[in-house]
Amino acid sequence: MSASETTLLPSPRKRRRRQLHPAWIVAAVAFLALVGAAGFRAAPGVLMVPLQDEFGWSTTVLSGAVSINLVLFGLTAPFAAALMERFGIRAVTSVALVLIGAGSALTVLVNQSWQILLTWGLLIGLGTGSMALVFAATIANTWFTKSRGLVIGILTAGSAAGQLVFLPFIAMLAQDPGWRQASLLIAAGALAVVPLVLKFLKNSPADAGVLPYGAEAVPSAETGTASAAAAEPAPSTAPSGNAAVRALQVLKRASKVRTFWALVAGFAICGATTNGLIGTHFIPSAHDHGMAETTAAGLLAVVGVFDIVGTIASGWLTDRFNPRILLAVYYQFRGIGLLVLPLLLSATVQPSMIVFVVIYGLDWVATVPPTAAICRQVFGADGSVVFGWVFAAHQLGAAAAALGAGAIRDATGQYTYAWFGAAAMCTIAAVISATIRKDAGAREPVLVAASPADR
Repeated sequence: MSASETTLLPSPRKRRRRQLHPAWIVAAVAFLALVGAAGFRAAPGVLMVPLQDEFGWSTTVLSGAVSINLVLFGLTAPFAAALMERFGIRAVTSVALVLIGAGSALTVLVNQSWQILLTWGLLIGLGTGSMALVFAATIANTWFTKSRGLVIGILTAGSAAGQLVFLPFIAMLAQDPGWRQASLLIAAGALAVVPLVLKFLKNSPADAGVLPYGAEAVPSAETGTASAAAAEPAPSTAPSGNAAVRALQVLKRASKVRTFWALVAGFAICGATTNGLIGTHFIPSAHDHGMAETTAAGLLAVVGVFDIVGTIASGWLTDRFNPRILLAVYYQFRGIGLLVLPLLLSATVQPSMIVFVVIYGLDWVATVPPTAAICRQVFGADGSVVFGWVFAAHQLGAAAAALGAGAIRDATGQYTYAWFGAAAMCTIAAVISATIRKDAGAREPVLVAASPADR
């Protein structure tokens, strides 16, 4: 090598080190997509009372619409993960955002209870289910070898950010000029992100001509050129075959592993105690105690603020500590909060309620990074699809809780028994999480070897 070559070669390498890796651009667009998709997550609790006032529908009917949404939100997730591997992240995400926007916009035309089941339930359920937390796990697993837990934490916080951005405006619009304008705001938020997704959300590092962030290039023994060498196998970005069949095959393999069922049980309780109860019924419950809807919506917005902090911090902790212990701690703290909530609700916001909102916000979806990490450790290249099935359990639990709490409210006139029952379930989730074997990631992948399409 000549002196001139020796001088010139390090310079491009230094420039590459200073250049922002495309993975972070993809993560930023994914974050915005999650923000846009999260508008509806804040809506049901705010819009329930106005819809009841206008149409006379019961809490059970509206809770049923939310339950359909949550069921589809969950059951779509594992198939969406497989579809993203088959057809690309960009295409599936764009279609999902369009479905959310269409469902929200069409809601302004409803005048029969079955129509709200179609818009809130079917269209928005399919759209949100195609993104949600599975989308975050897929982005992290595809684009990152290093800092996956942190990235999942940041992306998961996008849903909280969406709640934070939309909720105060939805609450204000729902009162004046009305809930229809609030629905149109949600539609606009989802559709506004589509152009960014189409332009910047590349399907894989190969599309950008780079390695995943944190992957190292090693020289090929035969050619002397550089090739990728990641610390662990990355999931295939475009496996052949039917995506639905792949999702079901992954479920069949995962169902033979005890850790899968532990994660399913814990995450079902997680969904019941977040989206199902607090997300759907906190505002109506606070309204029962004389609190203004806009005030209760503001408290949920504060939950969203601290959710961002808590989820990112959880991602950072997941990269450094045993995820099963983190899960046990998160669930137990949540249970304590739910146990005392009935004592804190009143017509005015007391300091004790602020403490609850802060703690619950920090814990809201802090469970996601450690759960996704365990899926990746145990199931390897199938990890994203397995997380989709675990997330399906999350939403089934949320749907059951949303419907059950609405029925309890109609039967007893209050939500107290729903809060106490949720607190007990959190203790069960904490025990289940703590009993996941510490060495699960070292042993169980042998039982769930990837299919030929993944190799």
